[in-house]
Amino acid sequence: MAGDVKSVVVIGLQWGDEGKGKIVDLLSRDADVVARFQGGNNAGHTLVVEGRQTILHLVPSGALCPGTVCVIGGGVVVDPVVLVAEMDELAGRGQALGPDRLLISREAQVILPYHKAIDQARELRRGKGKIGTTGRGIGPAYEDKAARIGLRMIDLCDEEFFRHSLRTNLEEKNAYLEAMLGHGVLDYDAMVDELLGAGRRLAPHVADTSRFLHEQLSAGRRVLFEGAQGLMLDVDLGTYPYVTSSNTGAGAVASGAGIAPRLLSKVVGISKAYTTRVGAGPFPTELDDEMGERLRSGGGEFGATTGRPRRCGWFDAMVVRRSVRLSGADSVALTKLDVLTGIDPIHICT
Repeated sequence: MAGDVKSVVVIGLQWGDEGKGKIVDLLSRDADVVARFQGGNNAGHTLVVEGRQTILHLVPSGALCPGTVCVIGGGVVVDPVVLVAEMDELAGRGQALGPDRLLISREAQVILPYHKAIDQARELRRGKGKIGTTGRGIGPAYEDKAARIGLRMIDLCDEEFFRHSLRTNLEEKNAYLEAMLGHGVLDYDAMVDELLGAGRRLAPHVADTSRFLHEQLSAGRRVLFEGAQGLMLDVDLGTYPYVTSSNTGAGAVASGAGIAPRLLSKVVGISKAYTTRVGAGPFPTELDDEMGERLRSGGGEFGATTGRPRRCGWFDAMVVRRSVRLSGADSVALTKLDVLTGIDPIHICT
C-alpha cells in the first residue's frame, strides 16, 4: 500500500484457503485500518509471526500490527461468544484490542445457538448430499438477515429488547428443530446469560463503522479490506449450491463495509500455485492419488477452522481467469509455489 493507493481489497480467487491472511499481514504493516466485510467465523486466517502461529476467525488479520485499527463490518455475521474468546486469546499473548483498536459494526448480524443447531442438523440430515458447511451457523444467520428476523450487534447491546426478541425467535426455531429436523429443543435460560455477558464485553466496541471508514478514507488514511473464503464460493457467482452464504468478491465491499464503490483503489487477488477446496462440490482438476496427497502434505492443506483435510489438484487457470474478470483484480499474488518443487511435469488446466 504505497503512493496514492488509499484502499486495497484482498480477495481469494479460488475456493478459499489461498493464503489471504499471509498477504493481508504483509500489506497491513502499511495500513492504518484493516476491515472485514463478509463471512463469519467460518473463515480461518493463519498467520505466523516470529515463528508463532495465530489463527484468526473473526478479528481482522491486522490485529497483530501495533497501531492498526481493526473493523468488523456490517456484512459480517458475528458469533459474540467466539469473538470474546478470540479477543481474550490475543490479550493473553500481549495483543489486547481495546475499543480504540477494534470496532464492530452495529449493523452486523449476530450468530445465535439456534443458528448453529439448525446448520449442523440440516447437514446431518442431508447424508451423502452434504454441502460441506462448517456447522458454525453462518448460513442460517444470513437466512434470518434476509427474512428480517435477525438480531444485530446494536440489539445485543439493548438487553431488554434482546431478551424479548431472542425468546420470540427461539419459540419458532425450536418448533422447526423438533418437528422438521428431529433435534432437541434449546433452552432459553441456558443461552441468554452467556450471550448478554458477551454483549456487555463487546458493547464498547460497537460503532457506526461505515462512517468511521468513510472518514478514514476521506482523511487520506490507508484502509485494507480483507476478504474471506474465495470467489468460487460466492453465493451468486460460485459453484452453487456448494458455496458459502455471502458474497465474497470485491463488489461486496461497498455493502458489507458500508462505503461508496468509488472509494476503492485496488483489488489484489490471491491464488495458490495449485488448487484446493474444502467440502463437497465440483473440482475438475482434483487429484485423488499419490500426487494429491503430496500436495496436501507438502502444503499443510488442512482447514484452519475445521481441521478437515483439503481436496487438492492442479492449478485451474480457467477458474482463476474467471475470478480475475469478476473481481476486477489489478494484480495476483501467487502463493505456495514452493510446494511444487521437484514435481515434473506440472499440469495446468487451461
